Amino acid sequence: MAQDELFTVNPDLGPPPEPTRASGGESRVEPQADPASSPLAVRMRPRTLDEVVGQQHLLREGAPLRRLVEGAAPASVLLYGPPGTGKTTLANLVSIATGRRFVAMSALSAGVKEVRGVIEEARRRRQYNAENTVLFIDEVHRFSKTQQDALLGAVEDRTVLLVAATTENPSFSVVSPLLSRSLVLQLRPLTDEDIVKLLDRALVDERGLGGELTLTDEARGHLVRLAGGDARRALTALEAAADAASATEAKTIDLATVESTVDKAAVRYDRDGDQHYDVISAFIKSIRGSDVDAALHYLARMIEAGEDPRFLARRLVVHASEDVGLADPTALQAAVAAAHAVQFIGMPEGRLALAQATIHLATAPKSNAVVTAIDAALADVRAGLAGTVPPHLRDGHYAGAKKLGNAQGYRYPHDVPEGVLAQQYPPDELVGRDYYEPTQRGGERPLAERVPRLRRTIRDERQ
Repeated sequence: MAQDELFTVNPDLGPPPEPTRASGGESRVEPQADPASSPLAVRMRPRTLDEVVGQQHLLREGAPLRRLVEGAAPASVLLYGPPGTGKTTLANLVSIATGRRFVAMSALSAGVKEVRGVIEEARRRRQYNAENTVLFIDEVHRFSKTQQDALLGAVEDRTVLLVAATTENPSFSVVSPLLSRSLVLQLRPLTDEDIVKLLDRALVDERGLGGELTLTDEARGHLVRLAGGDARRALTALEAAADAASATEAKTIDLATVESTVDKAAVRYDRDGDQHYDVISAFIKSIRGSDVDAALHYLARMIEAGEDPRFLARRLVVHASEDVGLADPTALQAAVAAAHAVQFIGMPEGRLALAQATIHLATAPKSNAVVTAIDAALADVRAGLAGTVPPHLRDGHYAGAKKLGNAQGYRYPHDVPEGVLAQQYPPDELVGRDYYEPTQRGGERPLAERVPRLRRTIRDERQ
């Protein structure tokens, strides 16, 4: 079937059933109470904008998403962010705010046939009842290019208001024509404060646990760490713990109850206290000491405790130059690649890149010659040893430079076969000063022989 046929209303199909009308004659989707048997995360799903936690960068006054939810001119939206950050909730709120019928689909199970059916139904409703449709597609990046292209006509003529959700960067996973027709909004992981607010609300809200149970501070902190910025994960864990507490007629959910239900022990780790500094110190010192097993242990402790993976990646990048340096020139490449991977794919998969870089650095030959060299150079500069640049090294690309003697007498190293020649490079005050002293370890061993030879040639020193 051609793409144009995909959006043709079948004349043999009659009008859809009359929709329920809200006051003012406008077709609306009203929020319905979720049954008590629904999961806690479903029951606690926000029904108004005021109940949404997090994403304030998108919901502040005047922000595009707030204007859309509050009934501004409709526009198709691509919501990009990690799981449990409110993509489905926001799509539903857009539907309610714009008075449109809400249809949800998952790209994991839907194909072109299902999309065709939804769009044809949306056309019928618009033609016969003046009723518009919000089409929510979760995991839209899993649609093939052909499936995504099939949406273009309906988005273009606003047969449907598309709200698509993806956990992957839409610039790489969504076709350009669909991107250009949509407002791309990036959702951020919920903060610890956001998760605490959700948990406390679920404890007392009638839709949640109705105040029947309390939560100890230790248990709350562990649930926050387990959530990792994912609201759904936090509420699911709370529900499991609440069921376990109720089974024993306990009125308080403690740490032991949470641990027994989620099969994950609490890691004693305070990201703002001594444990944070002690564990990261032990991590770096284990890498420096070439104990790969200890390094992996401390890495695992920090990952399990919910430490910011970007912080771990930054420490690995620093360590690659500080304690490995040119003894293994690939160490910095590995650390930077791990940092990029964590930023690109997030957690939990990012743990693999962090572990790979940790193993690489821990098993690499070690040298602190890089940090020693730059610190020695900085010390001289701070002590006032920063003389004038030798005239032959100064810039000569401007009028009058030659008269000042700039760039006169400079010798071009590529003019000699060896590519190295005698010439003064540092200011007079620093001639003969050595900063970099390569070790005899790893990749620096050949440098320990080469650097002295280079210095003798450059300084025209006879053996």
